[in-house]
Amino acid sequence: MIHNEDPFPTADDPTRRLRGRLGSSVTVITSGSPEKRTGLTVSSLVLIDGAPGLVLAVVGPNSDLYDAAATTGKFIVHLVKPGQSGLADVFAGIRPSPGGIFAGLTVDDTAWGPVIGEMPTRAYCSDAKSEPMGWSGILTGTIDSVDFDDQPEPLIHYRGSYRRLSTPE
Repeated sequence: MIHNEDPFPTADDPTRRLRGRLGSSVTVITSGSPEKRTGLTVSSLVLIDGAPGLVLAVVGPNSDLYDAAATTGKFIVHLVKPGQSGLADVFAGIRPSPGGIFAGLTVDDTAWGPVIGEMPTRAYCSDAKSEPMGWSGILTGTIDSVDFDDQPEPLIHYRGSYRRLSTPE
């Protein structure tokens, strides 16, 4: 859905303003069946080491992703690369995509949900649980496996904008 106003206002919310100052990697989380694929851009995410590892993502409790992951019990976290901010905006619902959010992408349907070929670093998560918390919801999943590519750096979300890491010379 394309919003007429900024869906992420910060002026009167000190918690959201503080979170915006904690630079975070941009991800697209997908879930659902081939008939009902969904995805959402998420930058509020925590990985917890363990055997197995866990993913905790802050997701709107009214989002299609929240419902799909609760229904299927699975989801995939894709790391967004620099140069893919337009895709991140599509999955955030702030940029139009005629034909839907997956239009024009290479997508393979798996037991965990839709895999986006253009985002090859990803974590496959199961045992998904969702719990309302604050004004959001926490989506938790067990990391089953991870695919890596040679992505040199992530796309970062900081203070309402996409950024790249700068490397010292």
